[in-house]
Amino acid sequence: MMTNMVGALNNALDLLLKESEDVVLLGEDIGKDGGVFRVTDGLQAKYGEHRVMDTPLAEAGILGTAIGMALAGLRPIPEIQFAGFMFLGFDQLVNHASRYRSRTRSALPVPMVVRTPVSGGVRTLEHHSESPEAYYSHIGGLIVVEPSNPYDAKGLLIKASHMKDPVVFLEPTKLYRLFKQEVPDGMYEVEIGKANMVNKGDSLTIVTWGTMVPVVRNVVTKKNVDADVIDLRTINPLDEKTILESVEKTGKVMIVHEASLGFGPGAEISARIAEKAMYELSAPILRVASPSFPYPFPGYENFYVPNEKKVEQAIEKLLSM
Repeated sequence: MMTNMVGALNNALDLLLKESEDVVLLGEDIGKDGGVFRVTDGLQAKYGEHRVMDTPLAEAGILGTAIGMALAGLRPIPEIQFAGFMFLGFDQLVNHASRYRSRTRSALPVPMVVRTPVSGGVRTLEHHSESPEAYYSHIGGLIVVEPSNPYDAKGLLIKASHMKDPVVFLEPTKLYRLFKQEVPDGMYEVEIGKANMVNKGDSLTIVTWGTMVPVVRNVVTKKNVDADVIDLRTINPLDEKTILESVEKTGKVMIVHEASLGFGPGAEISARIAEKAMYELSAPILRVASPSFPYPFPGYENFYVPNEKKVEQAIEKLLSM
């Protein structure tokens, strides 16, 4: 089927609900209204209110309830309406969801997938435009996934739901309906912890994910840049092997992400490259990211979020070194 990311995610949830009665969805307005972005559209009518549940406006309650469901043997997939609101349930994720397997010596895993829209570029306000992957990747016990296209979104969500550990599943709002892609109708999984090489080259390595993948690909295609473009797909665990193999080949690395530059995911990736492939580098590692201050009002976001011009300038700078 040819579909966008919303359609691919809806199809994945439909298949998961059909596959097992242990799968339950819960969140604000996900039932009757089908969610704020209509990702769960039609699922309550098909599976009933006991499988697709509308909840109160209480993020800590949604996540706490989902953790209890997971501990009781269900496989909950809670939705948080926007990533900025998930901070209200941060305690539940950090102190409970991520620790139960360790706390109980693996006797009590927490098989749950927390879905939430992330990132900006669609003229929303600050709490609707967060890029919080660094927060959750820092927490041992949490898996962090962020697809950049419909095919990966469906396969990664299905794989995440089949796992026994809690997954924070970040869905880039700008990519929900940006483009369509051919996606298989049936069940399939995309491996978590394995990056995708979306372009191959010998002169430069570009590591990116989420909303920045189409931006980087457009620049590389338009300017005919001889670059490896790596779509991480999974932020934590990080696919070091794919990154380091590319660095050994090209000797130059650029990391592009929408999250803030300071203490962002790019810093962790840079550190690992410096520790394990320092002598393969022929130039300093370059990061392109958003400034380290709160997300601006809609009229200014195009100056805040990395765009094709900034990526192109960074590529030219790095290749000239």
